[in-house]
Amino acid sequence: MMITFEGREIPFEPGQSVAAALIAAGIRAWRTTRRDAAPRGLFCGIGACYDCLITINDTPAQRACLAPARDGDVITP
Repeated sequence: MMITFEGREIPFEPGQSVAAALIAAGIRAWRTTRRDAAPRGLFCGIGACYDCLITINDTPAQRACLAPARDGDVITP
């Protein structure tokens, strides 16, 4: 099973979140802050913060730590 992140195919295991799949693939940051373009990725990992926001299948502002990875998903910052 695969998701696509910035044109790169990322494998994932059943039950993994999008964030877990990205971290397992060595991707630590997938967005930047508005003010100073600091890299952001997974911070709390339990949905309490909003550092891991990502766009999944053209739906913006999804929490990567809570969103289940689904085969064929297209992930963009």
